[in-house]
Amino acid sequence: MIYVGIDDTDTLETPGTNQLAKVLIAEVAADFRCHLILRHQLFSDPRVHFTSKNGSASIWLEPRREDSPALPELIGTLRRRMLEWYVPGSDPGLCATLEVPDEVITYGQRCKCELMNQEMARVLAAKHGIYLEGLGGTEGGVIGSLAAIGLAAGGDDGRVVVLGDYPDDLEGPTPVSLVRDRGIYVRNLATGEEITTGTVDVCKHLRPNYRQRQVVLFAEPVSDGFWQGVRLL
Repeated sequence: MIYVGIDDTDTLETPGTNQLAKVLIAEVAADFRCHLILRHQLFSDPRVHFTSKNGSASIWLEPRREDSPALPELIGTLRRRMLEWYVPGSDPGLCATLEVPDEVITYGQRCKCELMNQEMARVLAAKHGIYLEGLGGTEGGVIGSLAAIGLAAGGDDGRVVVLGDYPDDLEGPTPVSLVRDRGIYVRNLATGEEITTGTVDVCKHLRPNYRQRQVVLFAEPVSDGFWQGVRLL
């Protein structure tokens, strides 16, 4: 698996980081299959510069062929597209690696509850030979882009934005069986019990979470056999 992290790519007037993540996977789709795009919620504090809710994104890529481009070439393509996307006022960062050490997973977890800085991110990435680069502005996005790959590899964080090749076409009341057919577990938010039958309202878009290395849609009971999907950060 190739882990890519991006952060701080937008302003209030421009498309967000999740939209850029979708643009990036389209850019490399001929050579790499997107396994997941996850949105990660980071530390929200007045001292942290962010556009709305301080979220970063991880992109999980799998080579489609043995002769798919190597990591340096992939990074070059992603870097070029992000530079084309750049808007003044944003402070984008890009991170990519094949391996995520435990120290980076811990760093990602700290970024959810502590104030971190660029030096911490850059020193940690350099220590483990992880590509990390700021691509404009203050380059503050290096903090969240490294955090994104740590949280992704930790296996217990994030809201799913893209799930493999499945279209984003489910909305409103949906048979639980149809959600499960996409490899998504439906679980009772309060008890964690798996739900296998009935109907679940997935709202405007299906946005499950990534927990315990599973894609999970949490839900609350409304009536017998009917559940309300819950969107978590």
